[in-house]
Amino acid sequence: MEQVHQAGIQWAEHDLAGRSVFIEQAMRMLGVSKRTVYYRIQKGRLRTIRVRGGSQRVLIQSIRDLVATDKQRTAPSQASIGDRSVVSSPSVSCR
Repeated sequence: MEQVHQAGIQWAEHDLAGRSVFIEQAMRMLGVSKRTVYYRIQKGRLRTIRVRGGSQRVLIQSIRDLVATDKQRTAPSQASIGDRSVVSSPSVSCR
């Protein structure tokens, strides 16, 4: 099976063909626990669909969006890299 690498996630070719994955697949793709996947669904960070029989599947595009958002959130900004000014406190003299 051919693997596709995008945004630090290995996407199996058969996953790209569909538009959703099982909760367990989403866990493995994101490298998080099942509880974390459900928490992110509850918070609206992952979108799901219900299939016949009632099971829930995570939309692949929402996984991609989450990874992209997390990458932007954790990337250091240029201001924090280039401007590392030190805050000085007023000097105190003892007499």
